[in-house]
Amino acid sequence: MECGPVLPDSLVLEIFLRLPHDAVLRVGLTCRQWLAVSRDEFLWRELFYNYYRIPRSVPRHPAAVSWYREFRRLFDCIPCVEVQTLREHTDQVLHLAFSHRGHRFSSCSKDCTVKLWDTERPDGNISMVHSSSMRQFNWGYTQFSQFNADDTLLLVSGVYLGPHHSSSGEIAVISLENYTLLSRVRNKPYDVFGCWLNETHLISGNLHWIGNMTSCSVLWLNKAFQDVESENVNVVKRLFKIQNVNASTIRTVMVAHCGRHDNPDLLLDYEAQSQARRQKGQQQHQPLLFDLGTSGSDEEDEEEEGGKESQREAMLGTCRLPQPTISGLEHVIQNRKVGHTELAIETHVAKMMGRAHTKAPDLIEPSEPGEGEDKTYLLFTTGSLTYSPHQIGIKLIKPDQMTTCGPVLGEERSSYEFFDSLDHVIDIHGHIIGMGLSPDHRYLYVNSRAWPAGCVISDPMSPPPIAEEIDLHVIDLKSLREERRSLRAHRAFTPNDECFFIFLDVSRDFVASGAEDKHGYIWDRHYNICLARLAHDDVVNSVAFSPADQELLLSASDDSTIKVWRSPRMVRLVQAPSRPLRPRSLLSSWLGRNKNSTSASSVNGNP
Repeated sequence: MECGPVLPDSLVLEIFLRLPHDAVLRVGLTCRQWLAVSRDEFLWRELFYNYYRIPRSVPRHPAAVSWYREFRRLFDCIPCVEVQTLREHTDQVLHLAFSHRGHRFSSCSKDCTVKLWDTERPDGNISMVHSSSMRQFNWGYTQFSQFNADDTLLLVSGVYLGPHHSSSGEIAVISLENYTLLSRVRNKPYDVFGCWLNETHLISGNLHWIGNMTSCSVLWLNKAFQDVESENVNVVKRLFKIQNVNASTIRTVMVAHCGRHDNPDLLLDYEAQSQARRQKGQQQHQPLLFDLGTSGSDEEDEEEEGGKESQREAMLGTCRLPQPTISGLEHVIQNRKVGHTELAIETHVAKMMGRAHTKAPDLIEPSEPGEGEDKTYLLFTTGSLTYSPHQIGIKLIKPDQMTTCGPVLGEERSSYEFFDSLDHVIDIHGHIIGMGLSPDHRYLYVNSRAWPAGCVISDPMSPPPIAEEIDLHVIDLKSLREERRSLRAHRAFTPNDECFFIFLDVSRDFVASGAEDKHGYIWDRHYNICLARLAHDDVVNSVAFSPADQELLLSASDDSTIKVWRSPRMVRLVQAPSRPLRPRSLLSSWLGRNKNSTSASSVNGNP
């Protein structure tokens, strides 16, 4: 058949530039000329910036090999398709945590259970493999869990039954070999949560009031279990003792290991990205998404406080109570009759004593290339102006503090040095409601609700009003400064004294968070854009990416469900005939076949 006159490529390109991306793919199937033009790099660069509304000053992802594939990555590889709903919990689901291998995950709930789930079934579905109730230990509910580095132990954090303003909690360690309980550790306030320092040691907290508005937070290092061979070895050691003023306390501890700070998965500094590309010269990069690969007085205080709380709990029985929100305030609330002048004098005196009796900080300077490879930071929320957590505190953990063996920290200090100082503080100027580390521990992502600009806090018990919009800050732990602008899209509605933690999670390329507006959200870390909203019937408390496959995401909600989300690409692969899903190995084989199958993607009509 004789063909008519052929339009110049430049004219075809001008026409394609005025079409939406899906129309470009369809008309590209018309003939070879149009197919070639429909894959033009200039065309897809324009479609990319226009469709995703990204400023032209933002460069392409440093690992992307073409604009076409980058468009497809953001369009087709986001876990936004609901494939399964897990309904085994009978109350609000508060937290989700994956194992480091990605083969299991745990969930915590108001039903006072911690459940373990298997993600490697041959049929691709997720199923529950174990459930432990903590009600026998007088817990009100479980709130947080974390796998240790080799996935052999599970840390579970919970809240005791008690009065509405009770702040006491406990940490339990469960063996994942036989699901036996290995140890239990006091944790106060409960929203310290606790975390692993290494495979065998975990960090917990305690709180002692030394005035109406002044307290002391003690962070403890605990061995997860006691071996028979080590009966005479310490199983607990005090790490830090920090003074709190204006009713603030230390909460939400986590550990950042700095070994990969000079070789992160993704640099968020565009100028640093360009410099890294120049240093690598002509070395080719593969697109990231398509290369997934396979102490005596303290103990006495605890016993005394524990006895009082046990009496209160015994009187209350096993009644269901609402979730406490701001911890550690029961002492302050009981002393609200104290005058404002007296409280101001107390704070002034406490600060004077703190300056005179606090150990000098270990100065943390922004790291130069090659420095800081062995540094380990303890991160936590704190404050100095009000009880609302509005600062990120950083303490350097020294090598001799990594174990409970040896002398207790503090023996080398002067008798006048009662407290440890913070090594670095980052003020967020708002109420912090969530934190999460990138997989390489280079970046800290922080959910906060901002205070009004220029506000002045005159009463520590009356913090400024907080915004409904949640800001997702990004802090570079190498330079110790905030990167770029905050991410936005999600919202929260509770006031200061009812704020609760909304857990977020970070994968290599994405960051996700829950919200009070009944949705989870996913952003691209490089482009700073919101890519998906994940619907629930109530508040979304937690989200979690699989470390083995960032195209698998979980979300937990007050609607008592856990939803499983996969990318459109993975859903198509599962539904393809005679191609059953095999965990991760299927993805590897598809990637190998995909290298030389550009035309196959055109048939589907997707980027």
